[in-house]
Amino acid sequence: MTDLFDASPRPGHVPLAAALRPETLDDIIGQSEIVAPNSILRRRIAAGALGSVLLYGPPGIGKTTIARAVGAMMGKEFRPLHATRAGVSELRKLADEARIKPLLIFVDEVHRFSATQADDLLSICENGTADFIGATTGNPYHVLPPALVSRSTIFKLEPMTIEEMDLVVQRGLDHLRGTGLDIEITPAQIRLIAGRSGGDARRALTTLESLAVGHKGGKAVITEALLEEAYAAAAINHDRSGDQHYDVVSAFIKSMRGSDPDATLYWLARLIHAGEDPRFIARRIMIHASEDVGLADNTALQTAVAAATAVEKIGYPEAQIVLAHAALHIARAPKSNSACRGISLAMSAVAKDAAALVPKHLRDAHYSGAKKLGHVGYRFPHNDPRGWVEQDYVPGLEPGSLYQSDAREAGNFEKRADDYWGRLTGRKQHRTFDEG
Repeated sequence: MTDLFDASPRPGHVPLAAALRPETLDDIIGQSEIVAPNSILRRRIAAGALGSVLLYGPPGIGKTTIARAVGAMMGKEFRPLHATRAGVSELRKLADEARIKPLLIFVDEVHRFSATQADDLLSICENGTADFIGATTGNPYHVLPPALVSRSTIFKLEPMTIEEMDLVVQRGLDHLRGTGLDIEITPAQIRLIAGRSGGDARRALTTLESLAVGHKGGKAVITEALLEEAYAAAAINHDRSGDQHYDVVSAFIKSMRGSDPDATLYWLARLIHAGEDPRFIARRIMIHASEDVGLADNTALQTAVAAATAVEKIGYPEAQIVLAHAALHIARAPKSNSACRGISLAMSAVAKDAAALVPKHLRDAHYSGAKKLGHVGYRFPHNDPRGWVEQDYVPGLEPGSLYQSDAREAGNFEKRADDYWGRLTGRKQHRTFDEG
């Protein structure tokens, strides 16, 4: 329930972002799939059957705006709640009120609800007492009770594109100029504000307003110095505990795996700029030194381990150079997934198949009586001039069933090993692809 301050008109300045809040879905910039003419949300509004809806995505991309627009289009009273301040009694009062008149209950940060609050909310949703929209920055499948997720239509909101952010900034400029402000700004500066806002419309409009107001002489000339001041301490959108964190980390990993050094450096810089722990980044690089490079370049793991040791000792800002060194080694090295794939296949085989017996010739023979038990027949490879003898190590295990070489044209360790053992044994190495 709104308090006295929410209910009363607020005198004084209205922030630009609030002044420009769209009143219908037609006025919303971005989220085209969600607000499109024949979208699920539009059809539910037209049918008067909104039900329970969950909107999730990073801050400033329109969750509250969409909720307010839906309420206005359905002709329902919009009742905003914040999960950290709304008690169970308030939810129950709203449910009673909704039985008398149509309400749209909006809960911001719904992932902060307690179990009791969530249960009361579920009863409202299940009985159709009121329509409900919940907003969260977390992935609903991770942060909300499964019962609430299963009863809701989920929409994921994406950060706005640079072109959409341009439109937001231009709309803000038009509004400010309409209030009598004389603003001098270049297209390049508009694009900079749009780009540096990370898809967050509220941030873009707040920055624009800060740049445009309070100038002596009546004219606001946006200079490079003003822009530099505005962004001196500005952080990029990166929730270190939510989807943004995992998405950027995923992009960093896939860029290293994909051998794109420029993308690797970009996503690494995003992580560093957001204040990510350098030890976490170093651990990810170590993992992928073996997972994605592996036998193709054994020195990649050495570089990654050295980088992890180094960042423990030096920290930021110099640690960023060490991390770049290690990440670029992974990105630029030839790739082999054979170690990761091989151990995964082996673990699966051990878990689901009958355990193989250790052959008698491989069993421990370092005690008296071992020969009487039949622990004999082992052939010591170093006694052979070739350093190799043919003998069975796992009965019934077909060659190539677990390890398949990823050696390619480059003369790396795995390729050299394939060639060496092929010459020595006369066997063709099992490969994950045809040599052509």
